[in-house]
Amino acid sequence: MKKIVPAGLKQGDEVRVIAPARGLKIIGQDSRKLAVERFAAMGLKVTFGENTTDDNFDLMGSSSVEKRVSDLHDAFKDPNVKAVFTVIGGANSNQLLPYINYDLIKDNPKIFCGFSDITALLNAIYAKTGLVTFSGPHFSSLGMAKGCEYTLDNLQKMILGEGKNQIIPSAEWSDDLWFLDQENRNFIKNDGWWIINEGSAEGKIIGGNLGTFDLLLGTSYRPVFEADTILFIEDCFTSGGDAGAFDRNLQALMYQEDFKNVTGIVIGRFQKASEVSREKLEFILDKPELKKLPIIANVDFGHTTPLLTLPIGGTARISSASGIFVQI
Repeated sequence: MKKIVPAGLKQGDEVRVIAPARGLKIIGQDSRKLAVERFAAMGLKVTFGENTTDDNFDLMGSSSVEKRVSDLHDAFKDPNVKAVFTVIGGANSNQLLPYINYDLIKDNPKIFCGFSDITALLNAIYAKTGLVTFSGPHFSSLGMAKGCEYTLDNLQKMILGEGKNQIIPSAEWSDDLWFLDQENRNFIKNDGWWIINEGSAEGKIIGGNLGTFDLLLGTSYRPVFEADTILFIEDCFTSGGDAGAFDRNLQALMYQEDFKNVTGIVIGRFQKASEVSREKLEFILDKPELKKLPIIANVDFGHTTPLLTLPIGGTARISSASGIFVQI
């Protein structure tokens, strides 16, 4: 399928916020206000989907499939909307996949950005349309008062800049509940990337949250691992992302016949509660199928902050010597 590259954003463009997983109600008013201000500082105007309101918050903290799909479709068919950002992740965006009008999205390509549970949508849209999507911050991610600079800088390089980025590690990171207390934060010095296997590779970026990506296995919504695929994967502790779950989820991917086309792996930083040390990760990755693949871990994406913005369907060059370069 032909790759479709969405147009970059310019001053005055409208960004639509939708809630394909958890609802807007979970986001505090202060965080919403700051996020809107952050988009405004980039010259962008924020609007919300018709059903992306506080009252659309059911027993699962979400809303009906019909309402969520409607907001997604409305965002893509509205010519004034140039980018679509998700409110936050959750656990149910894969419910939408059979009901999405992929031709509508293909005919109206635009930036679509989110992470975590949104991995299902990012990869399904790419698989079905060829549209490059973005594993990057949610709308709510930009409501972080402190420690958001790296996230903002890398986001702007992908959606406002040239759509390319020579990635460097962040100076520090955090794994605290920042949304509960914006002032008392715990920042940790970044020790840098872990080079698990040396080497270099270049290819197409596929991946996101590993547990969510595995929900697509055996379906037409999972992108094919074409020749020279670079996997970017991370796991979330709250959805079982400890060492054992990561090992099991990775093994499920390795059983796919087209896994032989994977030529490199980049792994996002694990949360502290996952208790995945470098030693433990090296033990997990000591598999015959992976020995010849360059593998770089402890990279700034996943469920710690700050966050990179990575183009699903874009390309990456990874090297144990020269680092990581991504482009749309």
